Amino acid sequence: MARVLSNPINLNRFQPSFQASFPRRRSASLPRQKNIGGFRGNKLVCQTNPDPNDSAPTTEEPVSVPDSEKNQTSETTNSTQNAGSIEFPNRSINRKIALASTFAAVGLFLSTRLDFGVSLKDLSVAALPYEEALSNGRPTVVEFYADWCEVCRELAPDVYKVEQQYKDRVNFVMLNVDNTKWEQELDEFGVEGIPHFTFLDKEGNEEGNVVGRLPRKYLLENVDALARGKASVPHARAVGQYTSAEARKVHRVTDPRSHG
Repeated sequence: MARVLSNPINLNRFQPSFQASFPRRRSASLPRQKNIGGFRGNKLVCQTNPDPNDSAPTTEEPVSVPDSEKNQTSETTNSTQNAGSIEFPNRSINRKIALASTFAAVGLFLSTRLDFGVSLKDLSVAALPYEEALSNGRPTVVEFYADWCEVCRELAPDVYKVEQQYKDRVNFVMLNVDNTKWEQELDEFGVEGIPHFTFLDKEGNEEGNVVGRLPRKYLLENVDALARGKASVPHARAVGQYTSAEARKVHRVTDPRSHG
């Protein structure tokens, strides 16, 4: 019997392979961490100490900008921001405006009331009675007037100012020509036109008179002379535009109790 050789042609040298050869792909792998405590795992690690062999990132050097261009750029930015934002007044500003308006209104009212708003009635109420003025030892200014006298109403603010300045040294008396009580005084001082201002010294003697619409200095200078005790007044006889006292006959009041 023929002996079969166990491996006559060295079959072990040939190893059949049914696997197709394809090019091997390299899979992107994360950097591995060393074994720590026998546990192996892949983790993301931040590299704190870069390798000096690696290429260092390029840094750009700062470009120096002149100060003039910086200022111009900042001004342009500020102007743009200011143009875009509208500022409205706050409450404190509104409160100040309201207070200023209130004070202005009160001041206007007071100035009108104390100057242009003075009436003949106000003067007559504040005036001293005629009999008392003749007996208190002070010089006196007597004004003959009427409520319907236009010139009398126009001069009321000027009379008020002079009276406020000298009321502590000079008496101011108002006599209404419509009141028949003063007929004797009208004849005594020769009142033909109103307003008629008569200036009396301390003894009640007449020093002069001023009639009608005249500058305030005429009244002021005469009153000042009386207050200083001078022997005469600078304007003893001065006549301006006046209203005839004859019209009193139409407006006569027979009640002696009526003031003035």
